[in-house]
Amino acid sequence: MPDLKPNARTAAVPRPAAEAALADETGATLRRALWLDALDQQLRPLLPPGLAGHCRLANVSGGQLVFVTDSPVWRARVRLAEAELLDAARSVGLNPTAVICKTTTGPLHPPRPASATPPLVSATARQAVGDALASLRESDPSDSPDSGTPAPGS
Repeated sequence: MPDLKPNARTAAVPRPAAEAALADETGATLRRALWLDALDQQLRPLLPPGLAGHCRLANVSGGQLVFVTDSPVWRARVRLAEAELLDAARSVGLNPTAVICKTTTGPLHPPRPASATPPLVSATARQAVGDALASLRESDPSDSPDSGTPAPGS
């Protein structure tokens, strides 16, 4: 008779986080977002010059390409480049019929985090700070002979 008990060793092995996130119905939204991001990366080099940094593919819905721009000026440029955008989308396997463009109030690309390392100080700046400290020590009134402390060598 075959052993019907599940293997305890395989049941204890956790699934990788990405696999768990993409599993079941809950992963459909994440899979669509990844697909849209990959499609945006394919279309970006095909966009007219200057436009790629100011617009992003937001959705593909019912034959419509939905782009988001970071200002009304770039929204107008997307509308002027509609024919080029449709041709670019067809070149990557889509069959769009129209371009919709919306303007966002926030940045399209998140700001890069500041580096954790402080900027390096140049040798000239270090020398200048050292000279300033030395001049302060020279003019310190507690070191003068009139202050009541004996001067060295007296």
